[in-house]
Amino acid sequence: MPIKVLIVDDSALVRQILAELLAADPALEVVGTAADPFIARERIKALKPDVITLDVEMPRMDGLTFIENLMRLHPLPVVMVSSLTEAGADVTLQALELGAVDFVTKPKVGVAEGLQAYGEELRAKVRAAAHARLPTQRRDAAPVEIVRSGPRAMAYRTTDRLLAIGASAGGTEAIRVVLQQMPADAPSIVITQHIPGEFSRAFAERMNRLCAMRVCEAEDGQQIVRGHAYIAPGGRHFEVERSGARWVCRITDGPPVSRHRPSVDVLFRSVLGSAGRNAVAAILTGMGDDGARGLLELHDAGVPTLAQDQATSLVWGMPGAAVKLGAVDEVLPLERIAPRLLELAGTQVSVRTADTSMAPI
Repeated sequence: MPIKVLIVDDSALVRQILAELLAADPALEVVGTAADPFIARERIKALKPDVITLDVEMPRMDGLTFIENLMRLHPLPVVMVSSLTEAGADVTLQALELGAVDFVTKPKVGVAEGLQAYGEELRAKVRAAAHARLPTQRRDAAPVEIVRSGPRAMAYRTTDRLLAIGASAGGTEAIRVVLQQMPADAPSIVITQHIPGEFSRAFAERMNRLCAMRVCEAEDGQQIVRGHAYIAPGGRHFEVERSGARWVCRITDGPPVSRHRPSVDVLFRSVLGSAGRNAVAAILTGMGDDGARGLLELHDAGVPTLAQDQATSLVWGMPGAAVKLGAVDEVLPLERIAPRLLELAGTQVSVRTADTSMAPI
């Protein structure tokens, strides 16, 4: 049976483009379209779609209100279609927090090659969304934002341990859960999350507001220090390089690796070369297999490796691929990842309580 898709977008042109791109996959069937959430509500009842693509900016009812109502009354996998703007990035991150599975950016009309690549990404994300494990609980309030007394002096010293994390679909929320459990002086954390360039800075800034650690989008040459988490810039590879007794961020524009840029494999391999057994690595929810081979190389070198379990993963592609390769020492539910990372890093600090209400169970 093909996966039934409902397209919700106020633009007739976008609806047509999305329908044509999705129709190119025999595993997908566009059963209908809707120009606004009120029409969509009736068509959901009549057509019973498996997946919805939803524009973040909708007339009569905004996309966030619609998705919040949907997840409360009739949970369905949602792939958000977002504009490439700062406001679009912020709304999309909120939608993921409310339960959307993944997102794609608005299609660029008139560029044949770009549209072809876009179609492949769209179809893959819709297929993955159809098999995603939806949250069974809804967040009733936004996470409390961290209020810091003022800037903290950055301690430039050799970091004893380096924590490396890779994620994709569902990863923005999984990373939030992990980072919110980390104390302010946790070991340095380097993160690659599959995300477009227009969204990574907004994601990092959001994490910085919500977490005790300092969180930032990694910059080339930036020193990696304790109490800080560094997120790969969207569309660029993130590597860790040793510089004397310190680690620094290296941001490069090489070709995609494991079909992605940034690539988790690239990050993990650089961590192996620069930190070796001083590292601890974890692979979280995500579509595909990026990071699995890099994690295997870490594992074979004696680096402790973790994977998020299937029950709490939105999409168990990347963790599942790593487990299949024999790259994982321990498979853990999401809420246990941060405590175990800290244990393996030998830290004595206590774990903070994080809001895990949106984690699938």
